[in-house]
Amino acid sequence: MHTTLIDATTLSRHLDDPDWVILDCRHDLMNPNAGSDGFAIGHIAGAQFANVDTDLSGAKIGPDGKFQGRHPLPGRAALIDTLRGWGINDDTQVVAYDAHGGMFAARVWWLLRWVGHPAVAVLDGGLVAWQSQGLPMVTHAERRTPGAIAEHASLVATVSAEDVVANLQSQARTVVDARAADRYRGENETIDPVGGHIPGAKNRFFKDNLSVDGRFKNAEELKADFAPLFDSAAKAIMQCGSGVTACHNLLALEIAGLPGAALYPGSWSEWVADPARPVATGA
Repeated sequence: MHTTLIDATTLSRHLDDPDWVILDCRHDLMNPNAGSDGFAIGHIAGAQFANVDTDLSGAKIGPDGKFQGRHPLPGRAALIDTLRGWGINDDTQVVAYDAHGGMFAARVWWLLRWVGHPAVAVLDGGLVAWQSQGLPMVTHAERRTPGAIAEHASLVATVSAEDVVANLQSQARTVVDARAADRYRGENETIDPVGGHIPGAKNRFFKDNLSVDGRFKNAEELKADFAPLFDSAAKAIMQCGSGVTACHNLLALEIAGLPGAALYPGSWSEWVADPARPVATGA
């Protein structure tokens, strides 16, 4: 069972394995069609396309009429139906990849764990690592027999906006922001209406989890990188712009042997939708 990362060579040996499902998660926050267009041009043999905006996210407006962020979590039942449509069963090994250093594939990794499925891994180095070895690419779409995955106890934790507000007073947890430093400081905000960060949040840009070759750093390097941010991962909250790239930090923590951090799914996009919530700027 692969539960964090898998290399391209190992994945290539399982392209015809009926118990493996490969998901292409390519996406562009500024161009919603970029992922599906790239998939049509060429993808790993046997892969199916997972749309970040529709398959991996839910409705932006909640039942209470409030904005839940740009990529709120899908309903658990809806996600199970989507996973079954991709042919996933309880014993399926799922592998997710993208062309962005795992920025979007980590969302699949986290969502599978959210519904209690541990056998999910991210292709280390993504599509670049695959292509650099000359491994097979195809243009036709894969059709799988529907699966029967069931919902199990969650393997991950989440917090709500209310929890984060309460934490401003208690300071019981450390909030870690996965966005680029300029967005964190409020100097460059092109996606959400307000720039800055949650007061007290620390910055850990998700790309800092990667080596120069685009693969994840090893466990010891990651552990050392996260050490200055908090004493215990179990008392940390990961957030980003919309709850997607925060999953990259959560994956890095798992690789480092530091499990237990929670995801704030709504993240910055939900936070700033309520002007009553405080905003900090600067370093």
